[in-house]
Amino acid sequence: MLTLDSIDVFYGKAQALHGVSIAVERDEIVSIIGRNGAGKTTALRAAIGLLPCARGRRLFNGADATAWAPHRLSRAGVAYVPETRRIFANLSLRENLAMGAVAHAPGAWTYERVCELFPFLGERAGTPGDALSGGEQQMLAIARGLMSNPKVLLLDEPTEGLAPRIVETVQQAILAINRQGVAIVLVEQNLRVPLAVAHRQYIIDNGRIVWRGTTSELMADRGMVERYLGV
Repeated sequence: MLTLDSIDVFYGKAQALHGVSIAVERDEIVSIIGRNGAGKTTALRAAIGLLPCARGRRLFNGADATAWAPHRLSRAGVAYVPETRRIFANLSLRENLAMGAVAHAPGAWTYERVCELFPFLGERAGTPGDALSGGEQQMLAIARGLMSNPKVLLLDEPTEGLAPRIVETVQQAILAINRQGVAIVLVEQNLRVPLAVAHRQYIIDNGRIVWRGTTSELMADRGMVERYLGV
């Protein structure tokens, strides 16, 4: 569905990604894991078009999307939930979700459906965004991304700073979203989450992919985990 093919990305003159190749197939969950500053968020920002590819290609559903702007990728079916959540603090929950539906495509994800996934959304539909807890804001951000009915959902640190109970809720939601046919690219610091939900893993270090494989292969390679993830 979405591929980064040997891309280089720069911040000014500083190179952040070096020949990075990542792909997610239809109905698949893949995760990008690594230490802070390794290039995980940069890879997601390149995938949604917020950062240009200096070299290499971005492909979406078989088409060369290297030059596509973020709004075109969004309308084609890529949704991005940033680490900072970026909800609209002065809008209600329902209004935040309506903003996510501006580029709405036909599909399973309606207001009623996202309220089934996260029931508090319907119960507190009129609550302004800045009155929500961190966990509620994260769930709202994911639900807002779903309102466009994406084919691919990019999640940047969706469980960062959340209580264990909320982490479990978000983890189960990721699995439920994937069962609806949405491909997911997950960036996480909490290694337990990608190990529990992802089919395949990419380890990134200093802007380079240093390992790729299935989750079972990574779990069997303790030395690789300790070397690049420090756990």
